Amino acid sequence: MAARDAAQNASPATAQAHQSHDHRECIDDALARARDICAARGVQLTPLREKVLQIVWRSHKPVGAYEVLDELSRSHKAARPPTVYRALDFLMSEGLIHKIESLNAYLGCTEAGATHSGQFLICHQCGATEEISDPKLETALDQAAKRAGFVAERKMVEISGLCARCAA
Repeated sequence: MAARDAAQNASPATAQAHQSHDHRECIDDALARARDICAARGVQLTPLREKVLQIVWRSHKPVGAYEVLDELSRSHKAARPPTVYRALDFLMSEGLIHKIESLNAYLGCTEAGATHSGQFLICHQCGATEEISDPKLETALDQAAKRAGFVAERKMVEISGLCARCAA
C-alpha cells in the first residue's frame, strides 16, 4: 500500500524504470546535469568519474562496484577497486548517485542537484529500481524522528517488492 501511494505521488521525471523512454537520452541528460552541477560547485568531474557515472546510469538497475570495475577496465586498463570506490564516493558526495544499502549497489540519482532523501522502489524479481520523491513521506519521517528525539543525518527508504511489469 505504501509503495503504491509513494509511486502515485512520485514526480513523473523520477518514475522511469519501466516506462518507455530513450535510455541513451536518459544517460546523456544525467551526464549533462552532472557536468553542470560539478561546474557550478567548482569540483572536477574527471573523465574517469564521468565514465563511472555513465556505467552506473547504463540501466535503471543498481550496479555493484565490481560490475563497474569490470566494465571500466575495458577502457581503463589500470583501473583497480580503489579507483572505482574513490569515483563512486565522489559521485555520492556530489549527490549524483545513491548507494542502495540493501543491495550494496549504486544507482544514478534522478533528482541530482536537488535536496532530497533517498526513496526507492526495488523489484526483487527483475532488479529494476525507481527513485521516487514523496514530500509527504519525507515529512512523516522527519516528524517521527523528531518525536523520538532522534537527529537524522541521512534518510534512505528502500521498498522491496514487485514492479508493475513483474506483478502482472
